[in-house]
Amino acid sequence: MDGAPYSYPVEETPNMQRRSFLKKATLGAAAGGAALAAPVFAQESPAISWRLASSFPRSADAIYSGGENVAKYISEATGGKFSIRAFPAGEIVPALAVLDGVQNGTIECGHTASYYYFGKNPALCFDSAVPFGLNTRQMNAWVNHGGGMDLLREMYKQFNIVNFPCGFTGTQMGGWFRKEVKTVEDLNGLKFRCSAFAGEVLSRLGVVPQQIAGGDIYPSLEKGTIDAAEWIGPYDDEKLGFHRVAPYYYFPGWWEGTLQVSLYVNQDKYNALPKHYQAVLAQASAMATNQMIATYDAENPKALKRLISEGAKLRAFPKAVMEASYNEANKVYAEMSAKDPLFKKLYDSYMSFRDHEIPWFRVGEGSFDQFMASATHR
Repeated sequence: MDGAPYSYPVEETPNMQRRSFLKKATLGAAAGGAALAAPVFAQESPAISWRLASSFPRSADAIYSGGENVAKYISEATGGKFSIRAFPAGEIVPALAVLDGVQNGTIECGHTASYYYFGKNPALCFDSAVPFGLNTRQMNAWVNHGGGMDLLREMYKQFNIVNFPCGFTGTQMGGWFRKEVKTVEDLNGLKFRCSAFAGEVLSRLGVVPQQIAGGDIYPSLEKGTIDAAEWIGPYDDEKLGFHRVAPYYYFPGWWEGTLQVSLYVNQDKYNALPKHYQAVLAQASAMATNQMIATYDAENPKALKRLISEGAKLRAFPKAVMEASYNEANKVYAEMSAKDPLFKKLYDSYMSFRDHEIPWFRVGEGSFDQFMASATHR
């Protein structure tokens, strides 16, 4: 003997034998699972490459970046397996043809504002902005918790598109005017570059709506071809220098209590994605949405101060103008609802949600905001 302590053999009980078997089986399964997991995961995570067409120029970085952020987050979440390349407006698809491009499969996805397609179907505007509609918080609630997404998805089926909210600008401004607007009569004959739905309402008050691309607004104002123009808000407007040729800056943009920007995905391409890629697509859109809200909320106050210091004259639309516009908007809604059952279905849901939200916001958010505005600017 070498002096080592002697170990007496122990007879295994049935319980000990069972535990020993389970331990070995578990270790074996783990080892086998490691061998199987890699190829199965690889099969379920194929390399996919898509193109995304934006309706926005790269220079409008706050809103354009929504599409780029979706691509970035998806690539990071999938280890580069699912890649999307974003293209600014006009590079692969005209800015206002993104819906067509996604619908017919020319591109797999697009980042756009649904009210650009008012001419195809005014109901599409409920996915972006409508006159005297919801603000950012309310729109987010309607889409995600108020039944809005189900109705919007139903509408988009006819376009072979799956939609995802992908950014908010917040409440937009009412635009830049060469002359002051003091009465409803001052709108008569006014050549105003504005969104199609706003133009439908304002035309009933004598406005002559103009559809002009962003890059052509400044020279049109400078030459007097148009009298006024709305774009987005201080951060974006400042870059285009509108205050130099049309100094009166009106608020609020009642036709856009917020603008919800959307990610359009071709239905067939979406269906072909693995389920976890579909989930990543939704999550990336949500992250891009939060980033856009943060950007506008942080940058607009600073930009507005700079604009005022450089001569912009801030003005609120007169109450009479707001009330006249509101009344005409309701007439337009009634006419469109009578013509299109789907429009009416969306309108009823959207406006019912708005009317339930406003009293709470008036009590909670509104009262707090009003006090803080007065308390911090005495």
